[in-house]
Formats: sequence, C-alpha cells, structure tokens
Amino acid sequence: MTEPSRTPSNAASDSGFLRAIGLFDGTMIVVGSMIGSGIFIVTADIARQTGSPAGVLLAWVITGLLTIFAALSYGELAALMPHAGGQYVYLREAYSPLWGFLYGWTLFLVIQSGTIAAVAVGFARFLGVLVPAISPSAWIVYPLALSDKYAVSLSVQQLVGILMIALLTWLNTRGVRLGKLIQNVFTSAKALSLAGLIVLGIFVGRNAPAIAENFHHFWQVRGALVIQPGADFLRHFVPTVTAAGGAFGIFVAFGVAQVGSLFSADAWNNITFTAGEVKNPRRDVALSMALGTAIVVVLYCLVNVAYLMALPLAQIQGAPDDRVATAALSAILGGAGAAIMAVAIIVSTFGCNNGLILAGARVTYAMARDGLFFRATGQLNRKHVPARALVLQGIWVGILILLRTRHVNAASGAVTYGNLYSDLLDYVVFAVLIFYVLTIVGVFILRRKRPDAERPYRAFGYPVIPLLYIVAAVAIMFVLLLYKTQTTWPGLVIVLLGVPVYLIWRGLSRRRAAGA
Repeated sequence: MTEPSRTPSNAASDSGFLRAIGLFDGTMIVVGSMIGSGIFIVTADIARQTGSPAGVLLAWVITGLLTIFAALSYGELAALMPHAGGQYVYLREAYSPLWGFLYGWTLFLVIQSGTIAAVAVGFARFLGVLVPAISPSAWIVYPLALSDKYAVSLSVQQLVGILMIALLTWLNTRGVRLGKLIQNVFTSAKALSLAGLIVLGIFVGRNAPAIAENFHHFWQVRGALVIQPGADFLRHFVPTVTAAGGAFGIFVAFGVAQVGSLFSADAWNNITFTAGEVKNPRRDVALSMALGTAIVVVLYCLVNVAYLMALPLAQIQGAPDDRVATAALSAILGGAGAAIMAVAIIVSTFGCNNGLILAGARVTYAMARDGLFFRATGQLNRKHVPARALVLQGIWVGILILLRTRHVNAASGAVTYGNLYSDLLDYVVFAVLIFYVLTIVGVFILRRKRPDAERPYRAFGYPVIPLLYIVAAVAIMFVLLLYKTQTTWPGLVIVLLGVPVYLIWRGLSRRRAAGA
C-alpha cells in the first residue's frame, strides 16, 4: 500500500482531536501505564527462576535494556506516522491492513482489556487490605457454572474493580485534559511511592544479614525452580533445566523470567495510541517514550536493589502471595508496612488504569476509521474524545472481570475459581513479543518502502539497536515455545482467530462503501 493512500485519511481522522498532550503529559502517560502492581509482586517468581541475587538484578536489567531498545526504535515510526492508533498504524503501513487489524484485535480482546481487568482487581485486592469487607469470597452473585471449566460470578472485590473501570471510563469521556490531569497526579504520586520504597530499603531499613547473604554470595544459585519442557512430546528432545545447570540452563531461566518482568514493564508504547492528541507529535511521542521508559527502568532496578538489601533471597522467593514489596516494608516498618504498601499499590493501580483506559480506546477508534471495527467507535464526542470506544472497552473489561475459570479437585471434589483474564494474559505474552518484533522489523521495511519520507527522528543506533532487540526477543520466544508451550499456542490461536473476523469486517466495509 502506498503512502498517499493512507496518510491523508489519517491526518483527516485525527483532525477532530484536541491536541492537549505535552511532553510532560506524554511522559506521565508512559510512566503511569508501565507502573502497575507487577513491580511489587513478580520479583518473587524471578528469584525462584534465576535462583540468585545476581539473577534477580540481571533479569530486570535485561528487561530494561530491551524496553529502552524497543522505545528508541519505535520513536522513528512515531515521528513518521504521528496518528491516532500508534502501533496499529505502523503494522498496517509496514505490512498490510490485516496485520494492523490482528494487533488491534488482540489488543482489544486481551492485551489492553485483560491488563485493565487485572489492574482493576489488583486495586480492589489491595483496597481489601484496608477495608476487609472487599473480599473475593464475599459473594453478591455466587459462581454460576457455565461449563466444567468456566463460571461467572460477582463478588464485592469484582464489583469494586468494575466500579473503578466505570469511574475512570466516565472521567475519560469528559475530555483529554481531565484524563491527563488524573494521569499526572497519580503518576507523580506513585513515582514518589517507589522512590520512598527505594530510600527505605537502601538507606533506612538496611538489613545487615540480608546484605551479607545476598551480596557476598551474589552469583550463588540456591532455591532455583526446576524448569521442565512445556509439553510431553518435547521431553524426548528438550532437557529439564535449572539456573544452576550450565549455560543453557541460565539461558532458559532468564528467558522464562522475562515473562514477568517484561509484562511489568509493558504499555510503554501506549503514548503512540494517543499521537492524534499530542501537541508536537513528531517530536514528543518519541521523546516521551524514551524519557518514560528510562525513568521506569531506573526505578525498577533500584527497587530490586532495595528488596535485596531488606530481605534475604529465601524470603524474596517465599514472600506470602509473592508480595515482595509488602514483605520488605513489613521488615522495615513492622505491622504498618503492609498498610502503607497497600496504599501505595492502590495509588499505583488507579493511575495505571487511567493511562491504559485513555490510550486503549484510541486504537479501536483508528480501526473503526478504517472500516475494521464498529462504526460508532470511530466517532468523537463534543469533548473531542472517542467516548463510544471508551464505553465499549469498559464493557468488555467488565465482562472479563465477571468471567471465571473453574477448577475441580479430582480427589476432594472441591471447586476453586480463578480469573479468566489471568489465563488470557499468560497466553498473549508470546503474541505481544511477536507484534513488537514485527513492528521493529517494520522500521527496516519502511526505510526501504519510503526512503524519502520525512523522518524527524531516526532510530537511535540503527541498525544495531533494533537488531539487538529483534535477536533478544526471538531468543525469548524460542524459550517460551519450548518451556511455556501450554501458554504459548493458545495466544497464537487468539491472534489467528482475528483473520476470519478481519475478512468479515472488510466485507462489511466494502458493502457499505458500495452502497454509499
């Protein structure tokens, strides 16, 4: 598809937006969307997988470098195509409308909506620390089985999560200025919370025994999980490994560990979705990504240093419910630590979801403008925001919160319930990496397809930095295919289900055009 056929229509479709997002606002959207609840939890799993203090820090450093490399590469595409929809537009222009749709489909169905659902329930869970009545077992509607594996329910915890989504969705329909104000306030507050955790862990609550164990035995592997191939048929060809099992074992352990840390550092690209509302998009979208990812990466690495200075590795690995931050603050401040950490996570999750909700609806808006989603979601309200896209996104997130997975214990017959969105997010981690790789490959493709196009920013370190990201991400995907097979192939199925949906939307769009 040639450049003239798309660029003017995009420019026109963006014209109704209010350009109100400056560099600081954009940076706050990046920082706020990235920092949710993951940094407070996933280090426990990373510690079990890598088995050493060095492994914990290196896993986060690798995540940080990959995220910064990706952001520096995306910047060129953001400056080249500063339109609402961001990554959807980049994939559409580099490959074809089908590839853009598959990304937008997966984003709406699982990536963005599933993350919003997870963050909302995380908000309710930690609010329950302060208000015990907000409980996952305080049923308003007791779980109703839909099948042997799925159910629907409404607990007080679920209700609070849904109300949070409803409130933030409504606030964001009132205009981008209100949305960015909420984002700026809550992102600043949670960045200060992380800074406080860093100061307390490194300077105030220094635990001499923990420091001696963690830093005097920095590279020693202990308590590492055994990592088995992800499918029975692979066990004839792929070895079972641990982080202590030589070079290949280390490679696998770090690859598997990236699932948690990369997901905790995800959503850095959300500012590209809102490019139609950025005051100076050709400069500030790329700069916001670079500044925002750098800030978050530094904070994440320092927070993990704080964990290692406050807690011995074994306590990090065995933190109750994986709440490493709560365990660290409890060790420093005693009983008040859990309550203080709960408040910090409540603030963090509220600000995170505001950024995710604000940005996500811009992708469905762009898809609708291309005739590949419900037409109503391609309209702006009098406040110059895609209100119907926001509402539809909120409804789907609410459905994901209500739907549960159902597990029956074969021995006792006891039934336990999980969250469907958690399974879906596990499934699409692999797909997210595929889309990131495809998008960065798109930098090379578009340089060939559009050599004379204006590029106010060119990818830093091109071609080395983009290639390093591509190689590293493919290596991680290789590990996930072998060792997380059960959560890899369903993600590919979700993406591929978008192909017939795309054909349906395209057919409807053509019939509407012919009728007009």
